[in-house]
Amino acid sequence: MKNTALSKQHRELGAKMVPFAGYNMPVSYEGVQAEHETVRKAVGVFDVSHMGEFLITGPNALALIQKVSSNDASKLVDNQAQYSCLPNEQGGIVDDLIIYRLNEEKWLLVVNASNIEKDWNWISKHNDMGAEMRNLSEDFSLLAIQGPKAVEAMQSLTSVDLREIGFYTFRVADFAGIEHVIISATGYTGSGGFEIYCKNSEVEQVWERVLEAGADYGIKPIGLAARDTLRLEMGYCLYGNDIDDTTSPLEAGLGWITKFNKDFINSEALLKQKEAGVNRKLVGFELNERGIPRQGYDIVDIDGNIIGNVTSGTMSPSLNKGIGMGYVPTELSKPGTEVLIQIRKNAVAATIVKLPFYKG
Repeated sequence: MKNTALSKQHRELGAKMVPFAGYNMPVSYEGVQAEHETVRKAVGVFDVSHMGEFLITGPNALALIQKVSSNDASKLVDNQAQYSCLPNEQGGIVDDLIIYRLNEEKWLLVVNASNIEKDWNWISKHNDMGAEMRNLSEDFSLLAIQGPKAVEAMQSLTSVDLREIGFYTFRVADFAGIEHVIISATGYTGSGGFEIYCKNSEVEQVWERVLEAGADYGIKPIGLAARDTLRLEMGYCLYGNDIDDTTSPLEAGLGWITKFNKDFINSEALLKQKEAGVNRKLVGFELNERGIPRQGYDIVDIDGNIIGNVTSGTMSPSLNKGIGMGYVPTELSKPGTEVLIQIRKNAVAATIVKLPFYKG
């Protein structure tokens, strides 16, 4: 198992550590409920340094990105970021990622920890235009500072006006006494905040300064368990659960990041799928009675037929009810449709709802 540069700090803070994507990662400190509420109401900091970072440079960098990704990166200007995915040749998804435009010939791709090698090999395989690629994953750390108080809590650490960094934009600036840090207004919680990219050798200082600056605002370290409940309340897909090599971006509700004004891997087949319509859709559902839906549980129609299974599920800390996502036939995907979730021996009534679950 690999460790992030902050493993010692997590243990000193009493974190429960678990193996995740080849890393020892903090899953929780004081418990999911408390950590979840901290991010929704104040500000929390996550160590997500296990994520992967690829630097793509040179005159053909954009051409490579346009070929392998579904979204239209040509629309980005300097200091803008974009959510996208890497389609495979069978109609599924290699990974989802964030694309950062540093300048016209310098781009950063941030990919999921469990897919670093897979994504690197996939992009390399399709790099027939000579773009330069560097895998920075082992050298860089990533902190996610998330919550409604993130701006005011972190403002003392930088000379940049954090209020001016719009959603999915970023700055390369000073932060926590370190020069040239990426301060990105991104995150996977739905409660606002920033993601901070710095070198492994710098992250200990950044972590300590972040906790100091945020102390008066109730900042706490947050583990991966609360990261999962936060993203699920927003209906955000988790790779390996809600999207994978067999799920189409159109089935997964990711048509908004699938742009057909350019050619990309498998774009012709995906366009045909869009025109024909998909047979199944990823939906959100809420349980109508007590229960916790878990990944792999069957979704059943009112006649008792299995129509799909749960891809992600939890007890929502914000809503205090069981919520989940899963694929169902398109004709049964409308909000308001009644279904059943097979929780062990009990078929528990649920209603399909419009995402996100958490409205803020």
